[in-house]
Amino acid sequence: MQQQKTKIEGWQLNLAPQDHMRIEWSGGRFETARRGRTRGVEGRIAPDFHLIMVTLNGGAAHHAFRTDDGFRYEGRDVKGMVSFLPAGCSRELVLRDVAWEWGAIAIDPGVGSPQILARKSFLINRDDFIYGMTAQMSGLLHRDGGLDATYCSTMALALCEYLMNRGEGGSSRRAKVKYALTRRQVRDTYDRIDAGLAEPIAISDLSLPLGISEGHFFRAFRGATGQTPLEAISSRRMERAARLLSETDLPIIEIAALCGIASPSHFARLFRSHTGHSPSRWRDK
Repeated sequence: MQQQKTKIEGWQLNLAPQDHMRIEWSGGRFETARRGRTRGVEGRIAPDFHLIMVTLNGGAAHHAFRTDDGFRYEGRDVKGMVSFLPAGCSRELVLRDVAWEWGAIAIDPGVGSPQILARKSFLINRDDFIYGMTAQMSGLLHRDGGLDATYCSTMALALCEYLMNRGEGGSSRRAKVKYALTRRQVRDTYDRIDAGLAEPIAISDLSLPLGISEGHFFRAFRGATGQTPLEAISSRRMERAARLLSETDLPIIEIAALCGIASPSHFARLFRSHTGHSPSRWRDK
């Protein structure tokens, strides 16, 4: 995935933000930017994906907007505020006295659960789950310059599940259903993971061969294994790395690449979290 610094797709603003960073994966994208002290901003947002927007820091003294599906808001914008705009629904907005940092997660309507399609625009003064997810993605993107495709897919699916179950008061609207892959499906999935460890692995790479949706696969895999797909892929990568460190003299940076991790520092952090040792210390032992 490549970091891009371009005009924000679907956003038409009279003043562009600063430090815009964007990454894409199969089924979604994430972007974050900041805006220094600005007297006024006006414009329109017309996303092709479902859009979840979060104020990560700062805010605006006055924020007014209206959406095509009839939602209106007028008031302050503060850290932690979350808003949802469905795909194909536009928002006209006006900001006054604004200085903030924001993050936005965009989810392809074809990937999300059908119930998400029925959600209308909304705004929440504070949602710790959505804020925490968005802040983590923004922090990792700024630190590493990119995000793992599997991580992004998993976060997007978790967000879909959360929005699907979240009632207006934050309670679940339906009982959770137990899903689980068969033993053969689990075995085939692990075979696909092992065969693709050197490359980015998206949830769709694992769900499509089974003929099920990404959301169903996510729940069914976790139901059968007790792990999320991201946890399983990370574990298999670190198991391969441990074997290569023990059995070969390959440079650590080459082993990281063979395990699908481009950043040596990210590889070292993952390996230590799985084994309790740095890669070099593991090899010495």
